[in-house]
Amino acid sequence: MTQDEIIEAGIKAAFKLAETGKWGDLTLAQIAEEAGLTLNDFHGVADKDDLSARVEKVFDAGMSSEPVDADETARTRLFDVIMLRFETMEDVRDGAMSYLRWRDRSIDGLALRLKARAQTAKWSLACAGLDGSSSIPRGVQLAALGWAISQAERAWRQETSADLSRTMAALDAELIKIEERAAWIKNRGRKPKPDEPVTEEA
Repeated sequence: MTQDEIIEAGIKAAFKLAETGKWGDLTLAQIAEEAGLTLNDFHGVADKDDLSARVEKVFDAGMSSEPVDADETARTRLFDVIMLRFETMEDVRDGAMSYLRWRDRSIDGLALRLKARAQTAKWSLACAGLDGSSSIPRGVQLAALGWAISQAERAWRQETSADLSRTMAALDAELIKIEERAAWIKNRGRKPKPDEPVTEEA
């Protein structure tokens, strides 16, 4: 097996074990056994921390699993690719929930979340074909998208519908807010046309 295949098998095994156990309590020996590998297979390849650090990338990979329609609006494209991420998470819901609880309640997990959120936002832009130049500062874009994804994730955790309707509604609402704020920022920097009245703020 290649290193990537070993890591993939390890993460898949960890999700399986986490269905009935706590992510933080899993050991590399348990993961190796569940994956049908030996502990030595992971030597020099990945340890438990490495596998945990790769989980968000596994979720992110779902965003590029299907092509986007270039004729759709930017908001629709972003909505579609981010929902692919949640569909990937849904496939391993119980294990993913265990991972998320660990991520949000441990020091190591919190540090990982802060770094991973920006990477997720960047990849969502790339998958939606929106990572080119923009009138909105990239840092503002990433912060807004990171917030939108976190709010949608909150809804996903409480999801009870097979079609992820709660998650979709939350994500759509946040993306609409981003669209409205982006338009406001863009227009604030626009020079008025010669025949356009200029209003002053109080």
